[in-house]
Amino acid sequence: MSADAAVAMTERLRAGLKLAMRARSADETRVLRALLGAIDNAQAVPLDPARKPSDMAAFGDSSIEVPRRVLTPDDIAALLAHEAQDRETAAVELDALGIADRAETLRAEAAIVRRYGGAT
Repeated sequence: MSADAAVAMTERLRAGLKLAMRARSADETRVLRALLGAIDNAQAVPLDPARKPSDMAAFGDSSIEVPRRVLTPDDIAALLAHEAQDRETAAVELDALGIADRAETLRAEAAIVRRYGGAT
């Protein structure tokens, strides 16, 4: 991956999203959109807690347009591993509650995440 791993992964996910949409694969489309959102959230720059909300909303405030955080390949790998693990954990909990069909859906989603990121 490049220096900004998020760019490379986002391009890969968007290409996969196009294919999933053409194939009308609702599950894969949903997962890829969620992963794109997770990367976007990870790139968000934290707000300065010393500033008041009214200052941030002021017209022409230069802090509105700030560069996104650069994510390393390790950041992307950790994010994807977390996404896969969240789905696996939820699947185990749903199995315990007797909701096997939804648990299987979550396991399939985790497999999609692993396919894109090699997350375990």
